[in-house]
Amino acid sequence: MTGIMPAPFTADDYRDRMERAARAAGDAGLAGLLVAPGPDMVWLTGYAPTAVTERLTLLVLAPGRDPVEPVLVVPTLEAPDAAKAVGASTLALRDWTDGTDPYAVTAGLLDGDGRFGISDNTWAMHLLGLQKALPGTSYASLTEALPMLRAVKDAAEVELLAAAGAAADATFEEIRRMPFAGRRESEVGADLAGLLRRFGHSQVDFTIVGSGPNGANPHHEVGDRVIEHGDMVVLDFGGLKDGYGSDTTRTVHVGEPTDEERRVHDIVREAQEAGFRAVRPGAACQEVDRAARAVIEAAGYGEYFIHRTGHGIGVTTHEPPYMIEGEEQPLVPGMCFSVEPGIYLPGRFGVRIEDIVTVTEDGGRRLNDTTRELVTVD
Repeated sequence: MTGIMPAPFTADDYRDRMERAARAAGDAGLAGLLVAPGPDMVWLTGYAPTAVTERLTLLVLAPGRDPVEPVLVVPTLEAPDAAKAVGASTLALRDWTDGTDPYAVTAGLLDGDGRFGISDNTWAMHLLGLQKALPGTSYASLTEALPMLRAVKDAAEVELLAAAGAAADATFEEIRRMPFAGRRESEVGADLAGLLRRFGHSQVDFTIVGSGPNGANPHHEVGDRVIEHGDMVVLDFGGLKDGYGSDTTRTVHVGEPTDEERRVHDIVREAQEAGFRAVRPGAACQEVDRAARAVIEAAGYGEYFIHRTGHGIGVTTHEPPYMIEGEEQPLVPGMCFSVEPGIYLPGRFGVRIEDIVTVTEDGGRRLNDTTRELVTVD
């Protein structure tokens, strides 16, 4: 990560996000939010330290407290970089120097008896330091306290996700024309990573290439197995382009598939379509999972669909909301998430098809447009 998020976001955008986060914290009965370097800080301020170290950096959102909130507690040596972030003009910087106590600095900004939401990636040493400085405080993980904080994207965020999706689509269109048989999974994975970067990704998070029996492991990634003629190959890849994520899966076949392989792929394709058709404002997240899962179960493969149907995406490739049974959070226009059912036959092959989808006012919009039919490769 760099220290500054790209356009089109402005200082006003970040101010609005921090104000909304503060209001959400108050509505949740929290005294405020404490945000360590990571995706939440990037989303709220546009700032990502060039290196995350043992030195405390913490965004404090505590409405109603003096000095004027929000405040970014930052090491003095990193304050110049923090001041350059797009959202810096919307917050106060409180720096601390080596040899002083950063927890005492932070404690002066907090209600000593308050309950705070704290970002999930906060180092344990920092949380323990805060608890020692303010023994009357308590904490809840930000995902637990405010799981939908980043879930609803504005129009600019949706279009950045769409651009990332288009880059992933271009990657698939290129990779399907490359040779597979006789090459190692790792070689194809390297091609995927290179293509993602060629089409504008600054960060590649994963390149899953699951050939033959390896495709039955949803998170196999890549290995040294040599891809053979007759293999089904699961390709799942993505990362960040202009700060927003891509994540798509297509399953290809080396040469002509068998009738069974084609049938399993068709079932997954129908399940993915059913999950997409279930996307509409007001529907519970679990309804997307139920719709996709029902198709696979009706075809007799229910026990081989072993993961949730989808996950949110934004400044990270996995975030709330999650499309899984028991998640009753209603879908809202602007939510963006994957729809990715699969069937995994141990020791034989796997099939998964994944698109990123955004909720619209009257349904859903796919952010991936490559064919969902079974593609044959050489």
